[in-house]
Amino acid sequence: HVTSFFAPSGRQGTPEELKMMIDTAHSMGIIVLMDMVHAHASSNILDGIAQMDGTQHCYMHGGSKGHHAEWDSSIFDYLKYEVLRFLLSNVRWWIEEYGFDGYRFDGITSMLYRSHGIGKGFSGGYNDYFGPDADTDSHIYLMLANDLIHTILPSAISIGEDVSGMPTLCRPVEEGGFGFDYRLAMAIPDMFIKLLKNCSDDHWNVEDIVHTLTNRRWKEKVVAYTESHDQAIVGDKTLAFWLMDAEMYNGMSLINRPSASHQVERGLSLHKMVRLLVLGLGGEAYLNFMGNEFGHPEWIDFPREGNNWSYHHCRRRFDLPDDENLRYKFFEAFDELMQACENRFQWLSSDHQYVTLKHNHDKVVAFERGDLLFVFNFHPHAGFGDYQIGMSWNEPMRC
Repeated sequence: HVTSFFAPSGRQGTPEELKMMIDTAHSMGIIVLMDMVHAHASSNILDGIAQMDGTQHCYMHGGSKGHHAEWDSSIFDYLKYEVLRFLLSNVRWWIEEYGFDGYRFDGITSMLYRSHGIGKGFSGGYNDYFGPDADTDSHIYLMLANDLIHTILPSAISIGEDVSGMPTLCRPVEEGGFGFDYRLAMAIPDMFIKLLKNCSDDHWNVEDIVHTLTNRRWKEKVVAYTESHDQAIVGDKTLAFWLMDAEMYNGMSLINRPSASHQVERGLSLHKMVRLLVLGLGGEAYLNFMGNEFGHPEWIDFPREGNNWSYHHCRRRFDLPDDENLRYKFFEAFDELMQACENRFQWLSSDHQYVTLKHNHDKVVAFERGDLLFVFNFHPHAGFGDYQIGMSWNEPMRC
């Protein structure tokens, strides 16, 4: 929960050190986005802006309307001019003062609906989105924010974290859209974790997987990813740990285990296949989340009462793929090749996407993306020779 909207955390160093980091990233061709939290604010009245004038109505709604029950935080009143001036100046501040290249707007599903999306299902029909539950005050704020971002920095990137699939979220403001460049495809990591929790990999339904990967609105770009903070931070297992479990503690060593166990070998293979499948079919951008690129084995857990204020899991082991004696290097090497392949063929920016085959019995998925044909065999033991797959190109293929 945010208490100070205009000051960086001390974890990023001094303000000047943060600016230096961003400048250094720019010199290396790296775009830097900030996680922008305007969906709510901390209810801490001592350190934050809640009840800044002694009442509940300064920047927030009063009463139950101004309290987010699941987050225990305060909700902005986006109809007030001073709230708009405060938040829009905040948007401008980080771009102009620190040089950020854009934002990932956190938790905007909560902003889009008066119910905050709590307990609400979304079928994709327009009546789910534009009925009386629609919070038009926050809709207008998001349109203003994105219009401002792209006015002061036309090259800026704006990403909305929305699980509902709100129509026009990623269409320009001048078309009546919200103005975001991308939406986070949150259903994809949720799907894979549900599969790993509830179903052995030899029973995966590839038709359902393909549906989730392609279930996005036409001409509205999304960021695809295989796991997120829901798996990597709040005490759950990472994707790699779900695949290999306790075998990761000893089985990743090339010294202690020169020959990988069946569980580690299969986990390595499936982890690679899942990442390439998501990069190939999941969206128009791809996100590696905090060590996913090398199969980080454990979650992140910040010091809290529930873990006796331990710092043991309050870190990421970015040294693991650098150790030549550990199998994590194979995860990262594959990720580098996968990204290099996309850089060469640039299928993420291609409009051509066609799923040729999703055969649930054979566990085979085939699709065209850009100038490439992708073929995946998820069957646990069967290989196929002379497998016939239709394609739109009447020319020889290179493997």
